[in-house]
Amino acid sequence: MKTLDDLLGEGVSGRRVLVRADLNVPFDKNNPGVISDDGRARAVLPTLVALRDAGARVIVVSHLGRPKGAPDPKYTLAPVAARLGELLGAPVAFAADTVGDDAAAKVEALQDGQVLLLENLRFNAGETSKDDAERAAFAAQLASFADYYVDDAFGAVHRKHASVYDVPAVLPHYAGGLVLREVEVLKKVTESPEQPYVVVLGGSKVSDKLAVIKALLPKVDKLLVGGGMCFTFLKAQGHEVGKSLLEEDMVATCRDLLSEAQGRIVLPVDVVAATEFSADAGHVTVDASEIPADRLGLDIGPKSVALFAQAVGSAKTVFWNGPMGVFELAPFAAGTRGVAEAITKIDGFSVVGGGDSAAAVRTLGLDESAFGHISTGGGASLEYLEGKTLPGIEALEK
Repeated sequence: MKTLDDLLGEGVSGRRVLVRADLNVPFDKNNPGVISDDGRARAVLPTLVALRDAGARVIVVSHLGRPKGAPDPKYTLAPVAARLGELLGAPVAFAADTVGDDAAAKVEALQDGQVLLLENLRFNAGETSKDDAERAAFAAQLASFADYYVDDAFGAVHRKHASVYDVPAVLPHYAGGLVLREVEVLKKVTESPEQPYVVVLGGSKVSDKLAVIKALLPKVDKLLVGGGMCFTFLKAQGHEVGKSLLEEDMVATCRDLLSEAQGRIVLPVDVVAATEFSADAGHVTVDASEIPADRLGLDIGPKSVALFAQAVGSAKTVFWNGPMGVFELAPFAAGTRGVAEAITKIDGFSVVGGGDSAAAVRTLGLDESAFGHISTGGGASLEYLEGKTLPGIEALEK
């Protein structure tokens, strides 16, 4: 892959550079338009600053949420443009469309060292179309705005979308520093992790993580399972799980995985069981084998935190993806916090696999610098670890 450094070496002063960023940031549910976690915006800043300082005319594109291929005010990137301007310390212009008249006018008006953000890519059906011709047509419109293309949106490289896969086929293309770092880190934990290697998986469903479990199990010393997915494993051990999240059709698969792992899969020994899914719900800590029929598990318990911390403590490499409980609700955040804090203390290299795990680090106020690497792409990270070809990376390598 050619890199951003290669592009800067060629000289970009006065040239238009289209930067695919991942600005799919979450918003405060109680305050529409207020960004609750700007981590992804901050992650692309080094690339934007480098291009701006080199005199490029920077055109940033991104998706936000999942609109249905048409404009939807709920998913406008306008608040993100404002926040990006604050982070850059200079105004970021905003186009009210992606490839329409306003975008064309704003691109034409760009001066050296200025930054423009176009409206949500997914307001255009061509961005996510399964039809190659429709996708390529939209990509050609985007590419017409620029002289060069830089992909620094690792969180989107697993999508065969126009701005990720098709634009690089039209423009001279380069990998941004964030994408390069992500690939370097994931290659390290996939191909040559220093042992002992411990993986911590959480989240809702076993089915979502099945492929990565199968890919990693032969490589790890311990695989710690928390979150909603642990209850399907507990059921596979013969325990009743009350009203906890359960994938009945995955119980036999979990039983097979436990047998194959020969003790390397570690499950919670106690859980915090609540009367309902609510911050105000009555809750009690019980043994994982004694979850009451009328309660549901919403976090791992303190004994499990200690067990997981002990396993993590001896590791030289840790990969963590998925919270241990419903960390957004204060009574059920202790499990995620405890395991995350244990990961920060290892004498080795730790990777937070993006998505809810990265959000938990910031929501819980943990020190981001205490982790070796915090990925910006949950889904992309998992697909890389599964051994899948990522369309965005493939496009950059051509």
